[in-house]
Amino acid sequence: MSATPQTMTDWDPGTYDRFRGPRLRPALDLMRALPELPEGAVVDLGCGNGAAGPALKMLGRHLIGIDSSAAMLDGAAKTGSYDALSRDDIGQWQPETPPALIYSNAALHWLPDHAGLLLRLAAMTAPGGVLAVQMPHQNNAPSHRLWVQLCDELFPRRLDHDSLPSALDPAAYHRLLAPLGELSLWETDYYHQLPAEGSGHPVRRFTEGAFARPILNLLDPDEGKRLTAAYDRAIASAYPAGDDGSVLFAMRRLFFTLRRAG
Repeated sequence: MSATPQTMTDWDPGTYDRFRGPRLRPALDLMRALPELPEGAVVDLGCGNGAAGPALKMLGRHLIGIDSSAAMLDGAAKTGSYDALSRDDIGQWQPETPPALIYSNAALHWLPDHAGLLLRLAAMTAPGGVLAVQMPHQNNAPSHRLWVQLCDELFPRRLDHDSLPSALDPAAYHRLLAPLGELSLWETDYYHQLPAEGSGHPVRRFTEGAFARPILNLLDPDEGKRLTAAYDRAIASAYPAGDDGSVLFAMRRLFFTLRRAG
């Protein structure tokens, strides 16, 4: 993701899609874990550029994509998978008819107040319907923590930590959701061999397309270059490159499916 303010005002599908394979596998793993669904539509909440659309379409349901990014929705439309696409704030969206499935892959960690949000989303599903969610759970890892640390050092008091994407601990989601129905909750560490392509450390290139967006968006182009250069220097000790320049990168993701009591 480019660090310039002009391009940071919306998602850049090309930059985000640079690591399409590593980002898509958790989406498919969440889909494979879906319990039986009642009748009704499927909603891809925070559908982005529609990477999960072709697989969701195989469920044989009316498929609706919701996202706040016009650029990403353009990409989703090109997949031809969605019966309807809508530009909307995914934190405020409400369905016209209770869907069988609200599926959200790598989106809800951008929203605050998960207690209120998830209770509201679960209540939107049809009786016996499913809320299925995947979110990165990586904020304490060097890959994410260093962006915050270096920004605070180089540009004190510029960053509002509450603006960063984050997820609760698994136990908190269990306490919140288990009383609502049949809950399955798990975490998975994905190990990705990130290639040495272009300039900069591979982990920087991976994280700047998502987690670092709100940080880089605060900075002018020269400041963004200072931060990314500092990150490239610091991250190499945590994720050393192999002889070919590639890096083995562990990414932790949190999953749950909740089938609402009928």
